[in-house]
Amino acid sequence: MEQVQSIAQSILEKHPNQRLFSFVGEMGAGKTTLIKSLCELLGVQESTSSPTFSLVNEYQGLHSKIYHFDFYRLASEEEAEDMGIFEYLDSGAYCFIEWPEKIADLLEDEPIVKVIIENHAGERSYKF
Repeated sequence: MEQVQSIAQSILEKHPNQRLFSFVGEMGAGKTTLIKSLCELLGVQESTSSPTFSLVNEYQGLHSKIYHFDFYRLASEEEAEDMGIFEYLDSGAYCFIEWPEKIADLLEDEPIVKVIIENHAGERSYKF
């Protein structure tokens, strides 16, 4: 867990003015765990979890809101548009997006940091 906290700190330090982040990795790669660490570093006091069924969870950080998206069960990009994805992305709040490939066309013009998590024989690697 200490490695994940260190990675989360590095992401925030490397991208201090960025608010949009996508997380790419296989099921069980550690996307949600990394997002939980990011939320803690940003001052979220409440419990965080993956919004697999609700698509988005909202948290209050120390200085701004944080939106955590999980698009694994998303049926179409239109569903994301209907839920107001662009309002979230344009809000100035942190947006952490799991399974961004489900809305790739909607994100292509967004200034987003892509975080890739790979699992090799039980060892995770992170690229951002």
